[in-house]
Amino acid sequence: MPTPPTPPAPAVPTDARSRLWRFAASEQAGAAWRGCLGAMLITLGGLGAGSTRIQDPVLESLHLSWLRFGHGLVLSSVLLWTGVAVMLAAWLGLGRRVINGTVTEYTLIATTGFWLAPLLASVPVFSRDTYSYLAQGALLRDGFDPYQVGPVFNPNPLLDDVSPIWSATTAPYGPAFILVAKLVTILVGDNVVVGTMLLRLCMLPGLAMLIWAAPRVARRVGGTAPAALFLAVLNPLVIIHLMGGVHNEMLMVGLVIAGIALTLERRHLAGITLVALAAAVKATAVIALPFLVWVWMRRLRGQRGYPAARAFTTAAAISTLIVVAVFAVLSSLAGVGLGWLTALLAGNVKIINWLTVPTAAANLIHAVGGVFAPVNFYAVLHITRITGIVVIALVLPLLWWRSRRDDRTAVAGIAWAMLIVVLFVPAALPWYYTWPLAVAATLVRSPAAIAAIAAASTWIMVIFKPDGSHGMYSWLHVIAATACALFAWYRLSRALESPAPAA
Repeated sequence: MPTPPTPPAPAVPTDARSRLWRFAASEQAGAAWRGCLGAMLITLGGLGAGSTRIQDPVLESLHLSWLRFGHGLVLSSVLLWTGVAVMLAAWLGLGRRVINGTVTEYTLIATTGFWLAPLLASVPVFSRDTYSYLAQGALLRDGFDPYQVGPVFNPNPLLDDVSPIWSATTAPYGPAFILVAKLVTILVGDNVVVGTMLLRLCMLPGLAMLIWAAPRVARRVGGTAPAALFLAVLNPLVIIHLMGGVHNEMLMVGLVIAGIALTLERRHLAGITLVALAAAVKATAVIALPFLVWVWMRRLRGQRGYPAARAFTTAAAISTLIVVAVFAVLSSLAGVGLGWLTALLAGNVKIINWLTVPTAAANLIHAVGGVFAPVNFYAVLHITRITGIVVIALVLPLLWWRSRRDDRTAVAGIAWAMLIVVLFVPAALPWYYTWPLAVAATLVRSPAAIAAIAAASTWIMVIFKPDGSHGMYSWLHVIAATACALFAWYRLSRALESPAPAA
């Protein structure tokens, strides 16, 4: 009796969708689903406890306005903070697997999508900046110069939700972002809800560039790709603050890391152009440019045999021309000048919290010195902030000069320079710390460093409140944030004690 032919084995699907379905059904997706649950709770809790609108006709039409007051606000707050706790726990669980080498890059990238999806429908959380973005875009749309006047000069429904501290402040953002905000308001008019959703979608390219570039930079400078993704992409400080809070740092950071990646891969013109675009979103990105000149200079010396002086002059001159050209084109398209540079410091001096050394020092001097004699807080604050600017002016050139040796030292110099700026500027907000975080994440190769950065990120993440205010003057909030940070450090430090499994 003849043996029946063996049926051909079914083809194994290899497309991205099938791979994602297989991942979702596997044990590897546990953290993805837990973080997704956390994001859903944040989205639900944000309806009442987030950075909600002053008057919200959407909630009123759904008969959900009660979520914003009394017991409803308590319920919303519990849901939101539970979501944050669930996401942090899922993140730290992934961190242990990163340290032990038991997680793949694909798992980390796919998990990002699971965590992000629910937040795309969320109201802004932990910040009201998106309302300012929309109002500034409407200024340009309606024929005003946002670098000359604040949103208060253009009364419209968007102005109602802008924080009073920013309503008369001129825009501190570059022409690239002002053009994005203008385009959003052209498309949606004065619809705050749709405008917020669309503006958040405009941040997605920044996240995509970060996912693409962070592992590439890490491989070039001796870091590890999983650690870069864990710290720079999946970090709740990025997912919740930058995406959930809708901050233009997401675009800036993505462009900077992508620019660094291209520059390290010898595509210098494209790399410098991306960093120039990042600076046209937010000026901080310009810090990276002088360090990338060292990278380009070494390539010119190695490939073309240029003398050091000629290589440096060539790289610096072309980089400067690229920056000038990018700003000239974007400023021309927006019909604005460079007035946003003067608004950078004007906006920062209005913020008073403990997230920078000058402001923290002024608070401590006022608190301790006030016990013995009257202390004028604002006079002390003025002195400490000037001192901080002097520190930045002295340290940054030294860092730049010491970063000329190789690619790793150049990238490390960018990370340290951004950290110095964030620590010593007159004032900072939690999402400012994503500037050095994204660069430093590509350099990390020590489990202890991963644990330390995760602990710091946790503290900065938790110290702010969902409505955009901070808890640094509440001892209970500070103690809670510190406890969370210590737990994060302990959780990842324990992973160091577990032997790494065989590859």
